[in-house]
Amino acid sequence: MDVIDASIVTVALPSIRIEFAASIPDSQWIYGAYAITVAGFLLLMGRAGDIYGQKKIFVAGLVIFSIASFTGGIAPSLLSLVVSRAVQGVGAAMTTVTAFAIFIRIFAEGPERNKALGYLVAVLSGGFAAGAVAGGALTTFLGWRWVMFINVPIGIVTVLLCLRYLPGGGGWLKNQPLDVPGALTVTSGIVLLIYGLTNAAALGFASDWSFIPLIFSALVLVAFVFIESGSKAPLMPLDFIRRGSVLTANTLALVLTSIVGGVGFIVPVYFQNVLGYSALDSGLLTLPPALTFFIVGGWVAPRLVNRFGAKRTLLVSSALISVGTLLLTPMSPNGNAFVLMPGLLVWALGASIGFPAINIAAVTGTRPGEEGLASGVVGTSSRIGFPIGLAILLTIAGAFDPPAAGNANASTSTAGVVAGFQAAMLAAALIGVLGFFIALRLKDVKPPWASGDWKPNEAAPHQAGP
Repeated sequence: MDVIDASIVTVALPSIRIEFAASIPDSQWIYGAYAITVAGFLLLMGRAGDIYGQKKIFVAGLVIFSIASFTGGIAPSLLSLVVSRAVQGVGAAMTTVTAFAIFIRIFAEGPERNKALGYLVAVLSGGFAAGAVAGGALTTFLGWRWVMFINVPIGIVTVLLCLRYLPGGGGWLKNQPLDVPGALTVTSGIVLLIYGLTNAAALGFASDWSFIPLIFSALVLVAFVFIESGSKAPLMPLDFIRRGSVLTANTLALVLTSIVGGVGFIVPVYFQNVLGYSALDSGLLTLPPALTFFIVGGWVAPRLVNRFGAKRTLLVSSALISVGTLLLTPMSPNGNAFVLMPGLLVWALGASIGFPAINIAAVTGTRPGEEGLASGVVGTSSRIGFPIGLAILLTIAGAFDPPAAGNANASTSTAGVVAGFQAAMLAAALIGVLGFFIALRLKDVKPPWASGDWKPNEAAPHQAGP
């Protein structure tokens, strides 16, 4: 539901903006409020699942998401819609992080888990593609409010299925108290960070609305580190981050998702606002890249990791993402979307190889009771990457023609907008090069399951429900 909602709402944004007569910076909060709460609550909800049980958090998240979808559909104003989207984000954080944690719990580390995570990517990719097409169709034929209402019956059916079939029980750490000081500081710190970055995307980093939240975010997150270092039951044990390739994998997740966040915003805007494509046509144009994610991410990427290891797979991924993004630079005011299709496909190929490999590397070595923690950390890294990329690339785009990243109107120079988008794509390609060098720091080891004496971590399927 999370990925469907992300793509379905993105396609509907131009129609929402028109109904509420909102500027681009104001309408950006329809996505921004959602992104802030998802990223801010992932780590907390992941750890809550470890303590109270993954099923309880998952089902509660579905209920919250469904209710917020209904209130968003009947929203009388932009502000009420943004509030509903923020609540939706909390529910999405609860479902996303616990679903990933349940996968980690069910499948023992090794080839089977890698394949399972690949299949999860395939499902998510299919959901994203379905959301893009459904968003275009619903917006075109029924109106944008139905991109909210559609989540309600899906949520109700999913809750009933979970109550019937998903095993329950307490969490691994049910006797451990929740680290409230750590939860408050890390959640508020991440919320301030995403808020500042979202403002930076519209107003620039020099704005007080960007600069001040980012400063406070840094201070609060430093306080979080001090709290965790002295806590007997920390929300995020610091030795977890230092273990194996966890830090490198999460850094790479942040870098590569920053490219996806920026490109994923700019390309649909280019299709609709510059080339004049409809919401439905724009959604259909995302199908080939989404199909690439579905096939490659679901079946090819896990096999590459199983055979060659995460490092080599991520080196290839970073290179392909850079090349694909570079191929997106031939934008023009009177261009054709199909000129960009080769670049989108190469970019999607690199990303579909990379993200399963990142997730595999980030959760390798996870111990019982750390499933939600590992899921929350890598999920948070990925979610933070999106607004970072959006802020950086829109700042670059705005330098060529300020209204391109702000209040686009009739006086906006289309040539200036396109020039800014071209510069942003070039910058994204350079960020991909940075990702390549980060991937070089991953430990270059042969996958342990390639040797005959390897034994997976114990993980009994009947314990998957918590």
